[in-house]
Amino acid sequence: MNWLTKVRNSLPFIQKRDTTDTLWIKCPGCGETLFIKDYEDNLSVCPQCGHHGRIGTNTRLDQIMDPGFVLLPAPVVREDPLKFRDSKRYTDRLKSARAANAHTDAYTNVFGTIEGKAAVVGVQDFGFMGGSMGMAVGNAIIAGIERAIREHCAYVAITAAGGARMQEGILSLMQMPRTTVAISRLHAAGLPYIVVLTDPTTGGVTASYAMLGDVQIAEPGALIGFAGQRVIQDTIREKLPEGFQRAEYLFAHGMIDMVTPRRELRATLANVIDYLTAARAA
Repeated sequence: MNWLTKVRNSLPFIQKRDTTDTLWIKCPGCGETLFIKDYEDNLSVCPQCGHHGRIGTNTRLDQIMDPGFVLLPAPVVREDPLKFRDSKRYTDRLKSARAANAHTDAYTNVFGTIEGKAAVVGVQDFGFMGGSMGMAVGNAIIAGIERAIREHCAYVAITAAGGARMQEGILSLMQMPRTTVAISRLHAAGLPYIVVLTDPTTGGVTASYAMLGDVQIAEPGALIGFAGQRVIQDTIREKLPEGFQRAEYLFAHGMIDMVTPRRELRATLANVIDYLTAARAA
């Protein structure tokens, strides 16, 4: 360290300047460089091409819920039941994921209102180990549905996942039938189940609770599917259509009910909850 560096570091009035990385973001859709504050003010949607960026749990909840919603406790599950290790121990992966996220696992429930309509809302965060579905996720969904039944209100699941959590093996796959049974209990109680599919929603999540909604809503451009496009293409030995597994393609072919921009999602959810609740009450 030379004398100039020592002097510079000792001056208390010199503050670290923002770098280009903290001021700008490159849109994954069109490659446009965007001022990050403008991008976030636009709900993390590119104003040029409309690409919907991935957002975390707390940001999603702030966009969807009325103020004053209540965070529901996360179910306690046994961690690392298989003592799994690949390049790292599963327990170490969990510690790293928790250090980088605001919640203890990939799925978080809250109870509150959406434009005055009561609902329990569950949000899956791709930023936590790819939103992978393990026992904690399965138990959280079941707990959220049980709370919705007690409150006699709708349950909204906002999905984002790469599929089942491989570190939990068959225990992860068991969450598919468990969540399906919980949804059937919600239906038996005459309550709406609404799913919002965000980018990406794939694997065992798509094969279970993500595609069982009374109404299926997707964000524009969201990747939605079970197996990857390349796997399907290699299996059937045919070239797949342009935009295959994207929200717009699924909507055009009747797999989902609507594609809703993020700015309209809150109002759309309130209208759907109001309509389904009134219809079932009648």
